[in-house]
Amino acid sequence: MRGKLVILLVLCALMISACGNNTSNNNNTNTGSGGNTANETNNGSNGGSNDGKAKTTLEKAQEQGYVTVGFAGENPYAYKDENGELTGEAVEIAKVVLKRLGIDEIKGELTEFSALIAGLNSNRFDLITAGMFINPERCEAVLFADPEYSIGEGIAVKAGNPKALKSYADIADKGAKVAVMTGAVEIGYLEASGVKESQMVMVADQDAAVSAVQSGRADAMTMTGPALQSRLEQANDSKLERVMDFEQPIVDGASVRGYGAAAFRMKDTSFRDAYTAELNKMKENGELLEILKKFGFTEQEMPGDATSEQLCTPAA
Repeated sequence: MRGKLVILLVLCALMISACGNNTSNNNNTNTGSGGNTANETNNGSNGGSNDGKAKTTLEKAQEQGYVTVGFAGENPYAYKDENGELTGEAVEIAKVVLKRLGIDEIKGELTEFSALIAGLNSNRFDLITAGMFINPERCEAVLFADPEYSIGEGIAVKAGNPKALKSYADIADKGAKVAVMTGAVEIGYLEASGVKESQMVMVADQDAAVSAVQSGRADAMTMTGPALQSRLEQANDSKLERVMDFEQPIVDGASVRGYGAAAFRMKDTSFRDAYTAELNKMKENGELLEILKKFGFTEQEMPGDATSEQLCTPAA
């Protein structure tokens, strides 16, 4: 009988010990859950989102005071200056727009152009910009703001434009000579506009194109607008001028002009809309053009009334 009593006491002790362990485990679990709930509540309170909804990218950026931006490293869009500071057309525009949205700091990263969209959609960046044209294919992957600039072709001629050249078609019709870099995309545009191969003066680089017009070997030179402007400013030759009312070539029924803009993740509509609203204010009051001018752009590179919605729509 005494032996049975001992066994019974041992069994009871084991049961009490097991119950105590279970209680301890449950308490640990509840503590963890309670900590997560508290964090979520605090996050909602700090972000001003009392309805329990997750904060948007814009709200998070406004709360933390900074945003991570991916820039394609290309002058004049985004590059580091002689002091190692990040600058460029896209950088300076983004700084102004984001500051007006309550975001004082940009954590900018220069990267390869091909890595921008992937970096955005993998949350490496909160938005991307610099040299990215809006087109229907890209519009399926990212959400574009309205364009901040446009890039098309340009021509420069002798001062006074003696042959009245205002388009590639004029060059073709008037038998003018045009300096163009070997292998440049402009060769195809010229051919599509009716310019003969015999009218093209092939040159090795942009400076050689300037020399061809200066020496009279060519009546005009052509390259993209910002590149043309930078060469003319570098040459500082009063006997040369840019044709400011140049008509963009039409190839396969469409203008060759491209429109660059900042892009956001597809879910970040509020961020995109707020960014676009501030950008359009800058366009209307002249601030946008003033920033663009600092990086070799002119009124010819303004985006006009083009919108991302229009540019995302495939051509009929």
